[in-house]
Amino acid sequence: MKRFLFFGSLVVLAVSMAMTVPAALFNWRSATHDFGRVVQNKPVTAEFSFTNKGELPLVINQAKGSCGCTGVEYPKAPVLPGQSGVIKATFNAAALGAFNKSVTVESNAEGGTQVLYFKGEVIKEGAAAQ
Repeated sequence: MKRFLFFGSLVVLAVSMAMTVPAALFNWRSATHDFGRVVQNKPVTAEFSFTNKGELPLVINQAKGSCGCTGVEYPKAPVLPGQSGVIKATFNAAALGAFNKSVTVESNAEGGTQVLYFKGEVIKEGAAAQ
């Protein structure tokens, strides 16, 4: 009986420790951006701001756009707990019409991969832009 209680206590302790593992955690100001109407051949940039609300430094391993028309800049240094950062996605608005694009962010944050989204409509220069 003592063995059973001892091993049972170890299991409960292990499970409770596993549930409180420190992690990095993205807290996005917004994970989506709507450009509205943008002028053709004039690149536009969305800025996705975040704060590391976790207990460990947040390390972004990679951030890339869903197509070659999107360039992405992201912090290369670890973002410490409580600190903020920005991921910038620059879209080269070449083709006319509506667009829906994404940026995939791979990091050590809780939940692993995060996806950011932006959309809008490319119009010809001289057309009424918002």
